[in-house]
Amino acid sequence: MNHPYERLSPDLILDAIEDVGFEVNGSLLPLNSYENRVLQIGLEEQTPIIAKFYRPNRWSDAAILEDHHFSLELAEQEIPVVAPLLDEQQQSLFEYQGFRFALYPRQGGRSPNLENPDHLEWIGRFLGRIHAVGASQPFQHRETLSVDALGWQSLTWLRESGMLPPEITSTYLALCENLLSQIDDIFTTHGFQQLRLHGDCHPGNILWTDQGPHFVDMDDCRTGPAIQDFWMLLSGDRQEMTLQLSELIEGYRLFHDFDTRELVLIEPLRSLRLIHYSAWLARRWDDPAFPRAFPWFNTGAYWQEQLGILQQQQELLSQPALTLF
Repeated sequence: MNHPYERLSPDLILDAIEDVGFEVNGSLLPLNSYENRVLQIGLEEQTPIIAKFYRPNRWSDAAILEDHHFSLELAEQEIPVVAPLLDEQQQSLFEYQGFRFALYPRQGGRSPNLENPDHLEWIGRFLGRIHAVGASQPFQHRETLSVDALGWQSLTWLRESGMLPPEITSTYLALCENLLSQIDDIFTTHGFQQLRLHGDCHPGNILWTDQGPHFVDMDDCRTGPAIQDFWMLLSGDRQEMTLQLSELIEGYRLFHDFDTRELVLIEPLRSLRLIHYSAWLARRWDDPAFPRAFPWFNTGAYWQEQLGILQQQQELLSQPALTLF
């Protein structure tokens, strides 16, 4: 069977944008996105806009709208989040020939300099503001970050997918089961505040301009502990990550409290993302865009590399958590 996205032709895309009321000029530029299809759309005598066509059957309408409402709520507080455009009826989610989509203003920028302490503190201040708003009320329809959803369910999918090479299957599964059991214990032992998060706050989702950072792609916003929006901004050795995290939290605490007990979650969250990422690629392998974009996936070399990385994660889980200066 053809993948649903194979019906998403340039003509259909342009017709969908015109159906909302925009006059397109025929220009269409695909952007770097695989979970959804995201494109820059040229308009007659107007600045181009960004269109996001949602992956069919991934989110409910209610979950997508909750993402939109959170972004709009943040934008109303003058927090630099790229929120969806509203039509005259104040609607942000549209449908055309079976595809749901949203439109966004085009917002340029460059990658943040995460080696600059001032930039880190600046990002931290805005994360503090995002979380202050996020803590004011709960999500009703978005996912909650959990070891089960990101870890155990991903491992079950990989076990049943048939994509694990026979020669490493038992070793990989045993290692992941051990890791997830340890992570379960860590999450269960500590009680962490749950709040609305960006959820996927890595450097690629922060664009920098002379006016500072702005945050894009709230598609994975969810409920979880605050540290989820920090750990993907850390890199390097232990000392480097400690310095980076200290700068981020210094800015963050100007607007929201931070529970230092959450520092113990950094390596567990990294481990969960590694397992979930492999399962994500396996789940999406029927989408023709994935074999083209990730040709190294599902090779013996990929799985051997994953084994080595997860073994390192097992060692890191036994080490003390990062501290703040």
